[in-house]
Amino acid sequence: MSDRAALLKGIRAWLVLFVVCLVLSGATAFALVHELRWTDSVLRALSVPEHLPGLAHWIERVRAGLDTADSDYPFLLYGTDWLAFAHLVIAVAFYGPYRDPVRNIWVVEFGMIACAGIIPLALICGPIRGIPVWWSLIDMSFGVVGVVPLHVVRKKIKRLESLGSPALAA
Repeated sequence: MSDRAALLKGIRAWLVLFVVCLVLSGATAFALVHELRWTDSVLRALSVPEHLPGLAHWIERVRAGLDTADSDYPFLLYGTDWLAFAHLVIAVAFYGPYRDPVRNIWVVEFGMIACAGIIPLALICGPIRGIPVWWSLIDMSFGVVGVVPLHVVRKKIKRLESLGSPALAA
């Protein structure tokens, strides 16, 4: 396998991993009410409230808020539907670098900027919305973890770019 083919294969594998994670992250936003009920019951079954009362209390509070929104103000949950949709749309954008990485490196760089943007968002909006600091750290970890595959992809794209066009190499 040539260097070019190996780089392209690696780029595509990392992009597929990133897109799958992005889609899963977005898809979970559609069913938040049911997921929180399930999570709350699993935590109780595992005796988590005895060992991590802060986590158990937070999950219970969020579940109660979502239950209230779902029963009394279901239109509020429409916002999470849009959040899920945004994840799916952003995932589609990564087809560009999958198809032509050098030409569409900007999508990868855009993704890296979005990952970095998670940190100030969590630091600013978390306290405003009454989110516990430890939960904001979990949210920020998505940006930190998400940037890793994108950074790897960007480096591989730059190496692919340095090899030149396959038409020019012939």
